[in-house]
Amino acid sequence: MADKLLVSSVHSTGRTVLAFSRDGTYTYTGGTDSLVRVWKSNSGSDQEPDAALDAENSITTLCADNDGWISGSEDSNVRRYLKDKTDMESLITRVPAIAIRCVACDPKGRRIAVTSDELVVRVIDLEDTTNMKLLEGHTRGVRSVSWHPSGNLLATCGSDGSIIVWDLEEDEPKIEKTIQGMVPVIKDTESTEFGFDCPVLWHNSGQYFIVANSAHEVITVSRNTWARVSAFSSDEALGAITALALSVNGVYLASACKSGIFVWATATRRVITKILAPSDAVIHQLAFSPSANLLAWTDSQGSLTRWPDVIPASAPSLTKPVTSTAGPSVPVRRQATPLLFAQDEDVSGKGAAGKDTGDDDDVAGADVDLDEQDDDWIVDDLGGGMEDKPVKEYGAREMVSVTKAQLAFQPGATPFKSKRRYLSFNNIGVIEVVDQDTHHIVNVEFHDHTTRKNYHFTDHYKYDIASLGERGIVYACPPENDHPAQINYKPYSTWASQGEWSYSLPKGERVIAVAAGGTIPSKSLRTLVDADVEGNGYVVVATDKGYVRFFSGGGLQKGPIWAMDGDIVSMVAGRDYVFVVHREGSASLDGNQNLKYTLRTSDTFRVLHTGRLPVNKGDTLKWIGISDEGAPVIYDSSERVMMLEHYRFTAQGSWVVLLDAKNLARRVGKDESYWPVGVSNSTFMCIILKGREEYPGFPRPLAQEIDMQMPYLDMESDEAQKEERIARETILLDHIRDALDDDQLSTADISRTEMDLDKEIIKLIQLACKNDKHQRAIDAAKLLHHTTSFDMAAKVADFYHLPGLKDKFNVLKTTREQHERTRDARDQRREWKDLNRPVPYSREDYVENGRSTGRPLQATNRAPAIHRPRLSAATPSSEPSPFSRNTSNLDSDNPASRQRSPEENGNSPPPEKRKRDDVDDGAESSDAVKRRALTETTEARAASEFDMKEGENSDSIVMFSRAQPLRQEEHG
Repeated sequence: MADKLLVSSVHSTGRTVLAFSRDGTYTYTGGTDSLVRVWKSNSGSDQEPDAALDAENSITTLCADNDGWISGSEDSNVRRYLKDKTDMESLITRVPAIAIRCVACDPKGRRIAVTSDELVVRVIDLEDTTNMKLLEGHTRGVRSVSWHPSGNLLATCGSDGSIIVWDLEEDEPKIEKTIQGMVPVIKDTESTEFGFDCPVLWHNSGQYFIVANSAHEVITVSRNTWARVSAFSSDEALGAITALALSVNGVYLASACKSGIFVWATATRRVITKILAPSDAVIHQLAFSPSANLLAWTDSQGSLTRWPDVIPASAPSLTKPVTSTAGPSVPVRRQATPLLFAQDEDVSGKGAAGKDTGDDDDVAGADVDLDEQDDDWIVDDLGGGMEDKPVKEYGAREMVSVTKAQLAFQPGATPFKSKRRYLSFNNIGVIEVVDQDTHHIVNVEFHDHTTRKNYHFTDHYKYDIASLGERGIVYACPPENDHPAQINYKPYSTWASQGEWSYSLPKGERVIAVAAGGTIPSKSLRTLVDADVEGNGYVVVATDKGYVRFFSGGGLQKGPIWAMDGDIVSMVAGRDYVFVVHREGSASLDGNQNLKYTLRTSDTFRVLHTGRLPVNKGDTLKWIGISDEGAPVIYDSSERVMMLEHYRFTAQGSWVVLLDAKNLARRVGKDESYWPVGVSNSTFMCIILKGREEYPGFPRPLAQEIDMQMPYLDMESDEAQKEERIARETILLDHIRDALDDDQLSTADISRTEMDLDKEIIKLIQLACKNDKHQRAIDAAKLLHHTTSFDMAAKVADFYHLPGLKDKFNVLKTTREQHERTRDARDQRREWKDLNRPVPYSREDYVENGRSTGRPLQATNRAPAIHRPRLSAATPSSEPSPFSRNTSNLDSDNPASRQRSPEENGNSPPPEKRKRDDVDDGAESSDAVKRRALTETTEARAASEFDMKEGENSDSIVMFSRAQPLRQEEHG
């Protein structure tokens, strides 16, 4: 049965009430949020209902008349509305400073009875509200009231446990019967039991009524004797009765208790169908639809639940009138139901009246016999278990389920509810919109009133998108008829006379996302004179054409128009970059949204990062934002908070999970979800939603702080908790380090944070030593930041008498002292920055005051010759060298570059001398060889330069070589 239920989150937590219109087309719900919502009964759970906003306190009762509906609330007012309207038509009555408890309309729709915490019951004519009758007789406040089908009797239940039946047939009302002790005594109006809806329910026959007594039983009371006649009982129906409802034709009764919801046949008092404990919430009111096979209820979690086809198709209708007589009951044959046996037996004429029902004879004659003898009612736990299975259609193909692509959304925005919505809701402030049909009222409120000033204005453009930034707010409206889409930017403060600006987009182009960014104000922006010189931030606008446009805070269009690949899903701006989420192609068949992200700077328009978002198959992206530390953050439908670390360095960023909200300890036994507002340091700012609510409602709820907790394993242990905190704080510390300049090593805040982390690491080392986990202690010691912290670790090891571990800590300290940790970290940052730095173009450097302003290490021209004064240039000589040969003796077959041996030169020494020279040459030191090679190379280079200069003055060609003597030929 549970899969057939239609559940909608309609109100905030607390007591809720319910009523159907008399034709069953509308459903009305009210709650402690002072709203009454008007639903179409035949629509799905995703509909957006209208809401009446006139009440100032909790709605306590609802009922319907012939033309509309009536509400009562704790603000002492009873209001009347038309059937499908939410604007109050008239104020029926007001009870001074006393809460209204119940309002009931008579069967003809001409009068209403009003009960409250006062001792008087008011009967008011709807045509003339001044025509009022006062019924006095209760000793305490009156909880409920109900009309007899004739309209001449009225039954009221008091907080003192009494039931009074009033006779209104004469002009002067009188008490016909007072029944004491039948219903419970509940004097505390704030107690849970006081919110139970257990009025007197008159049966259509008028011969008896049904009520829940003080013993948690549902009983019938005879109209003739005013005594108990029978009871509706089941072994599964346990606990206090919280709500009762009777079908429009009186055939079925619905009751709610702790164990579930039960639907009974009033004739047999047996269970027809049931649903066991749909939730832990207390059901406050039940109601059958007067025109459809539908049962609805509201509960303490603010949910409206509808149960379609509550009565099996084989059973009598709950809406069609039945014929009842004072004599024997008319047998009703069950509709076509497959019999267990082939023989079709006739339905017995014996009904409830023909059975030995004991004290039931007084009321059985007015009921419909459901043939309990031949066709016992089967408790339908399977939902359609008595129906025939549909015949399988062969040849039909199952279509592949295509994943629906996620629509574009604006972070912090909600849809309209009761003509109200949030355009933006983040950790800076809130933009609320009230729809006035012809225009909107925009109200802007900031969390910190000392920095920015609240304001409101009338919006005739009906802005549907807005972004609340550090320096201002950007609004956008859709195109309508011949009016194009428009964007408007309102800075918080400016020194100029006109800071606000606006643009109109080309015809047909629609804004799908906006973002306002800028630096955090260093001083108050409440007044013009206090505005700092850091400007009005910047604005980014994305359109349905895939264009992303950049504007300065003053309205200057700048940078390229960025053409995105794929559909833009959402966008948010930080201090100096914009974070855009877009779809790569379309959603895949396996449930993946195929979402990508791109980070682009707002000043240089450089792409910092691009890649796929870590949104799993079947999940959707719920929210994106910027943390207080400036990092991109996302939140998906699996309730994970993820942050992009090292986002300032290209190709170094990765997404880390900071929180898995489904694993929070606070969720045990609760049905709640979280609507993100922002991420601040180590906390998750959110609105806690109850039940199946998807968005925050009105009045505006308070944002709650939830501590971040990465999903580490074994989080019940102290070690895991400390490990998680150390890892998470290290990630946040890296964000601070990434913002350091190239010449910065550390700051006072970083050192202070590192000392705090070292203290936690020391505690982790202490736990490891205590549990004899020495290797874990060493692993933890490697995470220490300061060298003095190693001394503390050594003291811990000494305390637990672990000298070997102490020595290892000292070795780690010595190793750390040999390396400059902060310098290594700075070099790492520099390396990351240089990985994707582009090569500059070759260009002339600007010269200022006779010197170049370019960077010497970035020059790409040819390096100049190095002047070495200690080396003199070689002087060319025409004398033949004893170590060279004459070129004329070269054989034409041998290459000119072949080197000859000393023997071939004819000047070889004697053999004895040659052997001695070979020994001396072999003993020559390596340093001497290097010096000789350097001298020969330098001399050759100098001779070449000299020959080139000589060649410029004459046509002679000078050849210089170590292998042959220098020869110069002059041409005269």
